Amino acid sequence: MPKKVVVAFSGGLDTSFNVMYLTLEKGYEVYAACADTGGFSAEQLQENEAKAYKLGAKKYVTLDVTKEYYDKSIRYMIYGNVLRNGTYPISVSSERIFQAMAIAKYAKEIGADAIAHGSTGAGNDQVRFDMTFLVMAPGVEIITLTRDMALTRQFEVDYLNGHGYSADFTKLKYSYNVGLWGTSICGGEILDSARGLPESAYLKPVTKQGSEQIRIGFVKGEIASVNGETFENPVDAIRNIESIASPYGIGRDMHVGDTIIGIKGRVGFEAAAPMLIIAAHKFLEKYTLSKWQQYWKDQVANWYGMFLHESQYLEPVMRDIEAMLQESQRNVNGTVIMELRPYSFSAVGVDSPDDLVKTKFGEYGEMQKGWTSEDAKGFIKVLSTPLRVYYANHSDEGQKLQEEL
Repeated sequence: MPKKVVVAFSGGLDTSFNVMYLTLEKGYEVYAACADTGGFSAEQLQENEAKAYKLGAKKYVTLDVTKEYYDKSIRYMIYGNVLRNGTYPISVSSERIFQAMAIAKYAKEIGADAIAHGSTGAGNDQVRFDMTFLVMAPGVEIITLTRDMALTRQFEVDYLNGHGYSADFTKLKYSYNVGLWGTSICGGEILDSARGLPESAYLKPVTKQGSEQIRIGFVKGEIASVNGETFENPVDAIRNIESIASPYGIGRDMHVGDTIIGIKGRVGFEAAAPMLIIAAHKFLEKYTLSKWQQYWKDQVANWYGMFLHESQYLEPVMRDIEAMLQESQRNVNGTVIMELRPYSFSAVGVDSPDDLVKTKFGEYGEMQKGWTSEDAKGFIKVLSTPLRVYYANHSDEGQKLQEEL
């Protein structure tokens, strides 16, 4: 009886080669599984199914984990305003973990002997897939033909063509990973540190001019409405925001960072909805959270983003951080008004029942109502005590400061 192998199948060259090679050369019973985290259209999934069977797969399945991806990752990245190096919304790296977990779960369900994926030995994805499989599917063999055989693109194309599978895998200038939480762009000018991407490199062209306002409503930190339309499923709200903002070319940038394997990496991306949502959410938090809530949430959110990017989603501390992030959102309610224009956006204001700017204690820079002028003078005098004590005991330093001024 042939062994069963689940191939993590995207429909691209590497995973297509895996399906055919493992069927013909290794005699495996191949199950092609496409884990969809929101980046595939219905037409693409139909094409993937047709490809898989043409390549020799015994069975093809689509594993839709879009809602799980939102519930267990994206919403926490929104709660934490997570941007790696202050720039990148962690699109691909967060997707890979959930794709790997879905593949591992499916492999266990069908009693697979092995799991195969198409990662090379030069990137982060090999770590994300392998680590997840080792933890979630212990004892199941991991097959990585592209990495282990040091395969070239031309070798894979020639092999497929030589076995009757004629498909257009022409080497493109750029490679893309399209997902719910943004699209990454690799290749081309990105390989030259001194160059940026041209307009033609982006999948979503700029078609809108002028400006418009968008109103994003949050309930306990989660997206609840867009321009007054209520969304029960935040995934639909994200897609709606993307459709409004991407025609302005919003969310385009270049990320440079440290990879898991230790080298520097550079990637372009377009992520209109993620960048707009995170900016709106962070703006709302400025109105609704205390100073120390914002400070400590920023600290743990930074670690959350780093761990997520570096394949540590299954580390138990991540559940602890998620609990803290979720609890911090209990008063993050209201509507944020943002203004969109070509290639940029800005925050206009918020309308929130939990707005801490609105207080009976006073209006900043205008009039105090919660204290008297004598209270203010006493507060300032007490606040200055540590400085007055220091310079009273180090008069030489105080004299030096005065002379420098």
